Parts: sequence; C-alpha cells; structure tokens
Amino acid sequence: MSGTDTDSLEAAPRSDGATDAKDGRSATPPNARERTATAGILAETLWFPAVLFLGFLFCFAPALHAPQPHHAKVVVAGPAAEHRIDAALQRQHPDGFDVTAAADDRAARQAVLNRDAVAGFVAGRTHSVLYVAKANGMSLETVLTNTFTSVAAKNHHPLTVRDLAPTTPKDAMGSTLVYFGIAWSVPGYILATTLLRAVTLNRRKKLLTIAGAAALFSVTGFLVGVGLGYLPADRPEAMAIAFLLTTAVATFASGLAPFARQFFPAVGMGLFIVLSIPTSGGVAPAALLPPFFQHVNTVMPLANAVDALRGALYFHGAGVVKPVLTLCAWFVTGVALLGLDAWLRNRAAVRDANGVARADVEEPPVEDPALETPVPNALPVHRHHFGEPVPMLTGTVRDPEGLPVHGAVLTVMDGRGRQLVSTLTNKRGEYAATGLPEGHLTIVVTSTGRPPAVQRQLLRSGKVVRADFAVHGLPVRP
Repeated sequence: MSGTDTDSLEAAPRSDGATDAKDGRSATPPNARERTATAGILAETLWFPAVLFLGFLFCFAPALHAPQPHHAKVVVAGPAAEHRIDAALQRQHPDGFDVTAAADDRAARQAVLNRDAVAGFVAGRTHSVLYVAKANGMSLETVLTNTFTSVAAKNHHPLTVRDLAPTTPKDAMGSTLVYFGIAWSVPGYILATTLLRAVTLNRRKKLLTIAGAAALFSVTGFLVGVGLGYLPADRPEAMAIAFLLTTAVATFASGLAPFARQFFPAVGMGLFIVLSIPTSGGVAPAALLPPFFQHVNTVMPLANAVDALRGALYFHGAGVVKPVLTLCAWFVTGVALLGLDAWLRNRAAVRDANGVARADVEEPPVEDPALETPVPNALPVHRHHFGEPVPMLTGTVRDPEGLPVHGAVLTVMDGRGRQLVSTLTNKRGEYAATGLPEGHLTIVVTSTGRPPAVQRQLLRSGKVVRADFAVHGLPVRP
C-alpha cells in the first residue's frame, strides 16, 4: 500500500473502545482521558491547601502543645551547689536544663543580664534567690519559678524571684514583640509577591521599593507600639531591626520566586508563616521548644528579629549581634538569588539571540495564588486603572497611509516559537499584552488580505516593549 493511501486511512476501531492511533494520538478511551484530566485538575487545585494543612498540623501543635524546658541554660552560684541543683533539676526535667556554676550572686545575676542564661539561682543559708527576665516571655518565667520553688522547698528555703528585665506594664505576657515581628515580616513576604506583577519596575527599583516600604513599616510600627504603651519609647534602635526584618524577608522571597516557580506560594508561606510563627518565641520561648524547633528558631528571620528586639529593648543591646547577622544573611542571600536570576536570564537571552536552542522554556513568574498570577494574556487598551495588570507589550498596527488596522491578529511567541498569547487590535489599531517572560519575543501580525509582518523584541525586567507595525497591501473586501 502506498504512503498516500496509508496516510488517508482513519484509525480502525478497536474492540476495547479505543482507537488505533496511527496518527500519533493517544489510544486512551475518552472517559479515561476525562478521568485523568479531572484527577490532574484536582491535584493542581488541592496540593497547596494540602501542604499548608500538613504544615500547620505538624508544626504548630508539636511545637506549642506542651511547652517544656529543653536544655535551658541556667547558672547556679557556687560550684558546690551546682551539682546538687543539677541533680534535682534532672530528676524533675530530664535534659530540661543545662546547669553551669557562677562564682557568686553577682555573677549569676550578670549572666541573666548578658543573656548567657535564662535564669540565675542562688541557694542561701536561709533563703534562695532566682533571677529571671520577663522580657524572655512570661511562660518561661512561670516554668522557671515553679521549678525552682520546688527545688528550694526541698531545702526548706523560701524562694525570692527577682525580675531583671521587666517589660512595659501593657505587655504583661512578654510576648508583644512577637506580634510586632509578625506585622513586620509577613507583609514583607506579601510585598514580594505583589512586586512580581510590577512589570514596569526592574530589579533595582524593586529593591528600592522594598527598602522604602520597610522604612515606612518600621517607623510606623514603632510609633504605634510606643503610643499604645507596648514598647519602651527610649529604644529607637528597634526601628533598625524592624527595617532589617522586613527587608530580609521581602528580598529573599523576591529572589526565591523565579527558582521556586509554581511552588513559590508553598515554600514562601511554609518559611515565613508555618515554620516562623510557632518557632518565633511567642507562645513558647526558645528554651521551651522541642529540640528540632529550637534548631529552626536559630535560623528563621522572625525568631532572630524577636531575639534582637528583646536584646535591644530590655537588655541594653546584649545578644543582638548574632540575630542581626542572621537577618543580614537572609538579605544577602536574597540579593544573590536576584543576581543569579538576572545572570541566567541574560545568558539565556544571549544564547537565544545567537540561535542556540534551549532545552528549558522560560516561564512567567508564579506568585501567591491569593493574588493574580501573571500569565501571558491580552489586555484592553485604555488608561491604566488602579489594580489592573500593567502592559508589558504595547503597540499599534497601521496601513501604509497611517490609518489604524482594526481586527489585525497579534501573536506573541517566545524564543523557541511557543505561542504565548494572541490578541486583536481595537478600532484605533492598538493592542497590549502582559505576563510575558523575559527574553526575546517574536511578534507576528496578520490581517486578511495582507502579508504578515514580524518583529523580534527583547523584553527586559522593568521595561515596557513597544512594537508598532505598518502592514502593506489592501484588505480583501467581502
């Protein structure tokens, strides 16, 4: 049989209801294809809520359901008393406390003020003294007081508790800083997602926008905290820490988005909400978290910001350097990711310009699904309204006499010839599109009765490309 006859044959029916797909089409029955498509849609719809569900389930409850001391550092005045107190604490809370000896009462007190320990204990001949700091959290203070009251009672000594770092009167629980930290960190993540749609801003302008918003948030938050009596008014350095927190979160999230792609919402919310909030030291200070969450606490930006704020506001700057350096590391990593993304895109654009085919296809950025996802789509041409997507590609189509061509078809393709979006010109010959990836774009204009026109444009971050066309020939009249 000839090749022509073979090509003209339709797929023969099969006994199982499928077709023998000689033309390359799948032999899967229609109902099976529908079930597969439905399953795929359900998976795409449910994976993100499922990840968040599991994240909340396995992070919040295990971290906060029963706060107990885990290797909380305490100092005991006198080497002789250290072994006795350590043995008593191990009986009450195995591995709950790490006990070290201090030379005397003054050294035990200073260890708490320097944040080298969460408590200092002095066992006197007639009574005992416990040094604590409510600024570390009232829940920790309560655990320490109850534990050492029991220790002192075994020696028939009354216990005197002295708070070396009291919080403001309106912060009775010592946890207000966590809520301010959330107010400075979560909007930083949201800011990064909204900036993904700011197509007219390049990376430098986006970083400047992050810095400006962080400055506004930090100053406003501090003034509100002072005005409500939640924060001490004589510690303006808290604004610098708040600025660093917002900047670090927003910059890291901005740098992460191009690499996480469709998984960015899950990764971003997992980092800055699901993992950050239970390990931040609010409901349960770090010393009361299980060991795994204590390790998470040492690296998360929110926890480090709260730690730095406590040191700056209530401990005269003690213990601030390490958490500040950790926040700086988040910021630097975010800048590095932004730089890497820019380098990769420039490299891909150069390869594309040289005609080298790429195995990977650039995709538009993916942001929080609560917001509009920037996918390639056509836009109506009119004055920009607040909240609407900003065009990334605009232009007009006119005939040789300069008259607008209505109904011309604009097709935008990426460097590999994949169609991204198609649209029609309006009565003024105008068109617009957005959600396009960086790199070389091919724009093809076709109009009935006219030869097609083609342009190749390079789309850069923060730039709006304008491509105007003049099509020749006369349209075919019906």
